Amino acid sequence: MNARTIRIRDFDPILMLAALALVGLGSLLIYSASLNQFGTPEFGDLSHPVMRQGAFAVTGLAMALAISRTNYRVLGTLSAGLYIASVAALAFVVFAGDATYGSRRWIEIAGTPVQPSEIAKLVSIIALAKYLSDNQEQVRTVRVFVTSLVMAAVPATLVFVEPDLGSTIIFVAIWLGMVISAGAKWRHLAALGGVALAALPFLLIGLVTDYQRARISLWLDPESDPLGAGFQSLQAEIGIGSGGLFGKGLTEGGQTQLDYLRTETTDYVFSVLGEELGFVGAMVLFALFVILLWRGLRVAELSGDLFGRLLATGIVIFILLQTFINIGVNVGLLPVTGIPLPFVSQGGSSLLTLFVCLGILQSILLRRRKFSVRNFYES
Repeated sequence: MNARTIRIRDFDPILMLAALALVGLGSLLIYSASLNQFGTPEFGDLSHPVMRQGAFAVTGLAMALAISRTNYRVLGTLSAGLYIASVAALAFVVFAGDATYGSRRWIEIAGTPVQPSEIAKLVSIIALAKYLSDNQEQVRTVRVFVTSLVMAAVPATLVFVEPDLGSTIIFVAIWLGMVISAGAKWRHLAALGGVALAALPFLLIGLVTDYQRARISLWLDPESDPLGAGFQSLQAEIGIGSGGLFGKGLTEGGQTQLDYLRTETTDYVFSVLGEELGFVGAMVLFALFVILLWRGLRVAELSGDLFGRLLATGIVIFILLQTFINIGVNVGLLPVTGIPLPFVSQGGSSLLTLFVCLGILQSILLRRRKFSVRNFYES
């Protein structure tokens, strides 16, 4: 596709505006949650969480716009190298990453903590989309099915060892959604499901660590240690429940301002929203996510090739599962796990990765017309 034929009107402003609105809402919540410790932010002070998040947002937006101007199919040619690099980074984290709250998930680069698992999720989407689209005619064979499963299992296993059960589930869900979208046989999926169910008791005994067992136990009965490991979960639920319809007002939440939550700008940012902005604030958040995911599904539907459709499908699953797990943890529906709320939680790795996802979606839209080898090299 010649660059001159790319129509700017194909750019989806609603998709971008929904994401920016989520970032704006998240910045307000981060400001409130960090006010007691950091005070009011001063312009240019990157030590303040709000200014730091703003800097990442501006950088991410610039990256999204730059990527939207690049042919997304280039990612297919880079997929193997990106996949190997992401697996190597995850392996490095397991052995030499910074240990925080009982797990190793971060490495420090130039004074900035980086979480490779967030980047690896996107890289796995790219690698799976490339492999499944290249094997479109054989996608219903056992060989392609198993190979794609192994591609997802390698990073998922490394993340599980960190340990990070939430991200492990996301890797599996991304693979499952993408192979279904690519046309895998339901017979293969049913057989895999049967094997997984049969092996589950042995996996729980042999692979689940004491750290993960403790989290599951506290999820089932947080009152067993209300002043210790179960404290945060209980305080998050109290905060959300106390918000009522309209909330207590920004910066007026008792649980938030008295620092009852240890990770109120990251894992428990939804609790801050529930307490200070109430049910109405939560509905605004949900509406923005619905718009964002709807526009992402629209990209998958309009994509001009299978590679683009699978990329968009994987990205939508990625954002949807992260949102569900984070909110589920906050309301006590799921065990505690360190999954950020997309575009809302504080964190550079997550925010930059998500903006790259937006850039890819926009690139697919801008090049959604019929693809040929000739116009790929002209783009």
